[in-house]
Amino acid sequence: MQGYNVLMIYDKEMTKLLMCERLKEPYKGLRNLVGGKIEEGETGLEAAYRELLEETSITAEDVTLHHLMDFTYYHLKCFVEVYVGRLNRNVSVSGDENILYWSGLDQNFYDMSLYAGEGNIGHMIEQVNLVKGRLFSAAT
Repeated sequence: MQGYNVLMIYDKEMTKLLMCERLKEPYKGLRNLVGGKIEEGETGLEAAYRELLEETSITAEDVTLHHLMDFTYYHLKCFVEVYVGRLNRNVSVSGDENILYWSGLDQNFYDMSLYAGEGNIGHMIEQVNLVKGRLFSAAT
């Protein structure tokens, strides 16, 4: 079964979420979270930090990732590990795989005409909202 990760990166104030516009399939042209494949021999967390650095230039010193949840797609023979983090400081993001931008949290992330993931992004944001007090107790 192939593993993937998806990374929910919030700004320091927890008011914006790092998103991308997909430049290739799947979901070309739709808004999405960053992430990628878990390579053979990597733990999920190692892969999450590697993908984060490759796609955004955000380092492990900039953010602490927390394993939030998983999705398993048995008929597609894959699983997705979801990680969430709040930046420790303001950083510049850059990458050439997709177009990166900071989104406000007042969007309809369930709108499948705009967002990838069949509504999962909205669901994941709701899950973060349930536990962010415990994960990010120092959030201001």
